[in-house]
Amino acid sequence: MALSGQPVIILKEGTSRTRGRAAQRNNIAAAKIIAEIVKTTLGPKGMDKILVDSIGDVVVTNDGATILEKMDVEHPAAKMIIEVAKTQDKMVGDGTTTAVVLAGELLRKAEELLDQKIHASTIITGYRRALQVALKRLEEIAKPVSLDDRATLRKIVKTSLGSKSLGFATDHIADLAIDAVLSVVREVNGKRKADKDDIQIVKKIGKSLLESQVVKGIIVDKEVVHPAMPKTVKQAKIALIDAPFEIEKTEFSAEIRIRSPELMKQFLDEEHRILQEMVDKVASVGANVVFCQKGIDDAAQFFLAKKGILAVRRVKRSDMEKLEKATGGRIVTNFEDLEPKDLGYAELVEERKIGEDRMVFVEGCKDPKAVSVLIRAGLERQLDEAERALNDAIMNVINIVDDNRFVPGGGAVEVELAKAIREEAAKYPGKEQLAMLAFAEALEIIPKTLAENAGLDPIDIMTALRNKHAENGISYGLNLMAGKVDDMFQVGVIEPLKVKVQALKSSFEASAMILRIDDVIAASKKKEEEKKGKKGEETETPEFD
Repeated sequence: MALSGQPVIILKEGTSRTRGRAAQRNNIAAAKIIAEIVKTTLGPKGMDKILVDSIGDVVVTNDGATILEKMDVEHPAAKMIIEVAKTQDKMVGDGTTTAVVLAGELLRKAEELLDQKIHASTIITGYRRALQVALKRLEEIAKPVSLDDRATLRKIVKTSLGSKSLGFATDHIADLAIDAVLSVVREVNGKRKADKDDIQIVKKIGKSLLESQVVKGIIVDKEVVHPAMPKTVKQAKIALIDAPFEIEKTEFSAEIRIRSPELMKQFLDEEHRILQEMVDKVASVGANVVFCQKGIDDAAQFFLAKKGILAVRRVKRSDMEKLEKATGGRIVTNFEDLEPKDLGYAELVEERKIGEDRMVFVEGCKDPKAVSVLIRAGLERQLDEAERALNDAIMNVINIVDDNRFVPGGGAVEVELAKAIREEAAKYPGKEQLAMLAFAEALEIIPKTLAENAGLDPIDIMTALRNKHAENGISYGLNLMAGKVDDMFQVGVIEPLKVKVQALKSSFEASAMILRIDDVIAASKKKEEEKKGKKGEETETPEFD
């Protein structure tokens, strides 16, 4: 910048600045590229991605959230789109690919309107109006489901699992998710709630997916501390202790001078007496199982073994909290405070060998408010993908617990919402109408992508879908298994209302934020990074014939 012939330097040397239409075009292009990456993974016929990180670790998945999380992205607008996936995954656990693809398409349509000299603010206003119409229509077409209606719950979960590589184990994983969530449902202020933190997922390689199971209790990934202790305890009374079974060191440095062997013996005997008192206290309240968050001294282990008490040490805080919820016990931080009423109960506490590891199973809790799911699979990649699938399935059931309404899947919802927006847009003459119509067209990217990924002709499919919805066939969507348009309620392809609502809101907010940006000011890279770049340029790449 020059002022009266004098240059005025505002930004640091090396800072780049992109303004106006160029900045918008650049940001939209980055967002579209991210959407294109995950687009081919959408639906049950979607493809997988193989991701290799900087140290060579491989992830094979078609889970949108996982793909975007593992990608190392540089562009700021692309990072915003990835935030959409993270928000969707955090809030509802599913629909991440839908949200990202929709955000990309909303920006693609917005770019066409920007080329027609329509201002970004006008586009955002039209988009917001279209979103309100869509959310209202969603509420109208949603149907309620009872938590006792297991058949419908299974359809919802199987729709979510349809795109996962589970094959013959899909039904089994769906049942595990339903059982786990229904076990931890509780009533808060007259409303039913379920917390994902109350469901522990433990994965161990070996056996098959069909041998995965729900444990009505907790699995502690530790082994019994002493070989002389019992490995199985029935009718277990469990003490949960957050205090060390050890003689604690003094807070200040001290020196004890012992001049005779008798004094040395007295000193050691006193240590043993203190540890014996701790063990006697645990035994006196009737406990026959101890889970300790801190360490257990060798002498204390011996005394516990003599009393026939099964003990596990250095249990994670999160596991201790789950044990508290599952067994009905209370975590005690001081041995003096331990009373019989603080003990938890389980029908069985047993150490088992699972694969190469030994784990302690706490089973048969009376009314567990926390449960575990043990996933088994023959391949490590399959085990990881099964865990991701189970997480999505669990979140779908939790969504139904929070809001028990569902909507048709297979692109049926998007076509119906597009129809409702087009009808409403006629009431708004001018440029806003064009933005609303663009929003409606963007919604139809979901059924189009589903058709493309299944190898079907998207034009034929969209024509058939629009005709059905024009005849008031609200629930008609794409039956990918049969390759035709079908009633999604009849086929059993249904999704939680909460997932769709969040996907619409997230994609709108991301596209609106990116459209508002007309200036990108990027600081210069650090000198160290520049040096690395120069070194990389100097290194010649070997050529191969």
